[in-house]
Amino acid sequence: MTSGRVLGVDACKAGWVGIVLDEHARLEAHVAPTIGELVDTAERGGRLAVVGVDIPIGLPDTGRRAADVLARAEIGPLWSSVFLTPVRAALEAPDHATAVRRHRAATGEGVSIQAFSLRVKLFEVERWIRDAARNRGAPLRVVEVHPEVVFARLAGAPLVVRKSRWAGAERRRALLAGAGVHVVGELGRAGAVAGVDDALDAAAVAWSARRVAIGQACSMPDPPEVFADGLEAAIWC
Repeated sequence: MTSGRVLGVDACKAGWVGIVLDEHARLEAHVAPTIGELVDTAERGGRLAVVGVDIPIGLPDTGRRAADVLARAEIGPLWSSVFLTPVRAALEAPDHATAVRRHRAATGEGVSIQAFSLRVKLFEVERWIRDAARNRGAPLRVVEVHPEVVFARLAGAPLVVRKSRWAGAERRRALLAGAGVHVVGELGRAGAVAGVDDALDAAAVAWSARRVAIGQACSMPDPPEVFADGLEAAIWC
């Protein structure tokens, strides 16, 4: 069974960077200001079977998402790279102070400015998922992936050096190469405008998306949670 083409997506300063893998693990890199444009660009080379995205999908109504808690445990020392996804009411707030009040009312906890800042990208992805479900002529599976979970799985243990360090980037590049994903060369415009860590993260997400496509991936939690928004909330690897 082959996966066809899959896309791994990560946010970057230019908008979104994507790594496409085909069934032979051949790699393409793309960058675009919106996720919709990124997917459209990637599909010029052929239809995608799965899109993996490094962004929370499925917002909790109260409390924490099991996906975030499980991912933090999996990542270990670098657990802070997993933001605890705020409840929807907090992310829909007009400002951070209001978000904190709403989040405390719903969960008893505050919400960091970093987590609150995810809302623009998060809602962009959510709108795109719903639009794609209505408008595409063929089904497209979209899953949430956290790159650090992927790297921990590839290494067989949590990593201890952050991706922003040279040693951390080289370790992640080597882990991907060992899994047959070779992120080398110029990578075109994506290589010029996206950060090294963003490109490596997108490649890790693509690796997981391919596992989803061929039925080898598992979700955290299993089965995924479903909140009031109706979207499956789970991190896949």
